[in-house]
Amino acid sequence: MKTPVEYARAACDTMIQKFAAPDLPPKGHFHYHQGVFLSGVLKTWRLTGEERYFQYARDWLDTVIDQNGCILQYDHADLDDIQPGILLYPVLDQTQNPRYEKAIQSVYAQVPDVPRCACGGFYHKVRHTGQMWLDGLYMIGPFLAEYGRRYNRPDLREDVIRHVLLMKEHTCDPKTGLWYHAWDETHQADWCDPDTGLAPEFWGRSLGWVPVAILDDLEQLSPSDPGYDQLQAIVPELLEAICRYQGPDGRWYQVVNKPDRPENWPENSCTCLFAAALARAVLLGMLPTSYAEKAHAAYEGVIRSLTWEGDDLQIGGVCVGTGVGSYEFYCGRPCSVNDLHGVGAFLLMCTAIQQLEQAGL
Repeated sequence: MKTPVEYARAACDTMIQKFAAPDLPPKGHFHYHQGVFLSGVLKTWRLTGEERYFQYARDWLDTVIDQNGCILQYDHADLDDIQPGILLYPVLDQTQNPRYEKAIQSVYAQVPDVPRCACGGFYHKVRHTGQMWLDGLYMIGPFLAEYGRRYNRPDLREDVIRHVLLMKEHTCDPKTGLWYHAWDETHQADWCDPDTGLAPEFWGRSLGWVPVAILDDLEQLSPSDPGYDQLQAIVPELLEAICRYQGPDGRWYQVVNKPDRPENWPENSCTCLFAAALARAVLLGMLPTSYAEKAHAAYEGVIRSLTWEGDDLQIGGVCVGTGVGSYEFYCGRPCSVNDLHGVGAFLLMCTAIQQLEQAGL
């Protein structure tokens, strides 16, 4: 039996063997697929001290920014292409190379151009008029919160908190405590309820981003920031609601609140994100230690689903990149093996569970 950090190593090594850093897909594009995966790689580096993991993340950054720190290929002001900026902070700290400082400023320069809803929340994509998606909390929040701390911008820290609170206000279902995947203030999107503007379902991975993002935000925020206590209270509240839908094998399903429906299926990336958030919340004292059992059950459910090809770890049962849609749309989405969504989420889980075990929980 391997430890969680050994599984993290195996996942990293499998992907490093498969992709030279410059070839990580979408090749050359500064995008959250690489950002999520390499965030997990850097967490593995911190736990193991193995420099090659740090170097791999740095090598990717060096192919997508020029010598002046300008991002070479990205979609301007789309939240998905702001997220990898989070990688620049630890690389700057480790190297003290001013190129990464300039790159941080290049990423931040997009933020004033992100369109906003009338309520003040960020559009998920420039072309999606009036749409706020749960995924966006992870894509911009941690980067902006850390920028706000490092550069003494309390206005930006408040913006992060406000965006989360607005997302809760517009997407949280009072009956289940779960948050719908998205909300359209125009009520015009083909997927939304014309009366409420809400997406029709609670999609697993989008919901998984929420507590992970908020926990990352809280690491950078100050208790004196307006709304901090409200933000902190969301984590246990949401995780308790999510835990009511944990499946019998420890995993959660593609559409979270309908595990008994025959078309639905256990999905590993959302399970990994929920497990990571549960472990971190327990370690921080936000949840009782009894919730450690739920995190371990989720971890073990994912581990039982894995296969190997020689020394290469195969992480399957992961929904491909997905927009907003109906129950049939979500359940009909194909699964992938070892895509960056899945491996990144897996690394976030393994490193958090390792820390939980090291704390004796």
